[in-house]
Amino acid sequence: MGKRILKSLVVSFLLVVCLILYLTNQNYSQAKYKYIGVEKCAKLCHRGEKKGSQLEIWEETTHSKSFVTLATPYAKKILKSLGDEGEPQKSEKCLQCHSTGYGLDESNFDKTFKIEEGVTCEACHGPGSVYKSLSIMKDKEKFLANGGIISTEKECLKCHNNKGHEVYEFNFDERSKKIAHLIPKK
Repeated sequence: MGKRILKSLVVSFLLVVCLILYLTNQNYSQAKYKYIGVEKCAKLCHRGEKKGSQLEIWEETTHSKSFVTLATPYAKKILKSLGDEGEPQKSEKCLQCHSTGYGLDESNFDKTFKIEEGVTCEACHGPGSVYKSLSIMKDKEKFLANGGIISTEKECLKCHNNKGHEVYEFNFDERSKKIAHLIPKK
């Protein structure tokens, strides 16, 4: 009788441990903040003159075309010069700077996200799944508390440096003015 109770206790204990491990892994495998993609950002807040034409400004930048440029013969030549004969649109060497969130687990991306969008709003401002609501976007502290990022030169220099293919002097103040996209004051 004692062995049967002990065996039941051990089995019960192991089941509880397995359940705890399963639930813990479920929580950790789901990213708290997810990348939602350009269309969701544009649809929610950032399209049109009233909003400072933020989407339209981004569409005119090289950031919006960064993934597309990887399909050019020039991109293939650059990748080859870096010792890789592969496809630039599939290469870690290229995608780490020519896309948003590259290398992260798939749980970090909403189904609306598309890598083909290139360097998006979320590359500079963080994954928008939580801060996307207007009540959060209107409040800087709430924005930051919900995954929002205010880009600094440090973030830009992760890609805008001379480690890749282009040799140029990156001037943060000058470049940030070119991509400025403020909401007009009422």
